[in-house]
Amino acid sequence: MTALSEPSAHEPDPLHGRFVVVPAAYVFLLRDGSRGTEVLLQLRRGTGYMDDHWAAAAAGHVERGETAYAAAHREAREELGIDGLDLTFVTAMQRTAHDLPIDERVDFFFTARTWTGEPRVVEQDKAADLRWWPLDALPDPVVPHEAAVLRGIRSGTSTPYSTFGFDEED
Repeated sequence: MTALSEPSAHEPDPLHGRFVVVPAAYVFLLRDGSRGTEVLLQLRRGTGYMDDHWAAAAAGHVERGETAYAAAHREAREELGIDGLDLTFVTAMQRTAHDLPIDERVDFFFTARTWTGEPRVVEQDKAADLRWWPLDALPDPVVPHEAAVLRGIRSGTSTPYSTFGFDEED
């Protein structure tokens, strides 16, 4: 690898010896339901990561040159076919799985209560279902770090910065 080539997320950057953190943006659509606040979740399928777990209805990697806010809008359009989201920032979560550098992540979580269009599964090969769930009666299983954020949303205890998977939390 030359100094001008780009490091992958799996190997250290040769210019400074550090790994590359993978950023992602998540959107939790919320609405008022008969049992209180509800969240729209998708059942993951065919992705190779947390398949058969319920997860944010729209989420994905932040692309080069893109803000997390723009990525959240793009993912909602690509995965749910909706636009015009009024996003509210919830937390930036630093997380780790203690394995490869690819497991070092920074996730940006947003909620939205208004949008344009009817949410639907657009990427049929990545989602088996899409359903509204009461925040106080989530399905099982939910992707663990997303479940932590949903608990904070439900209880009103979310903080601008959060962590997941580090030893001091275990």
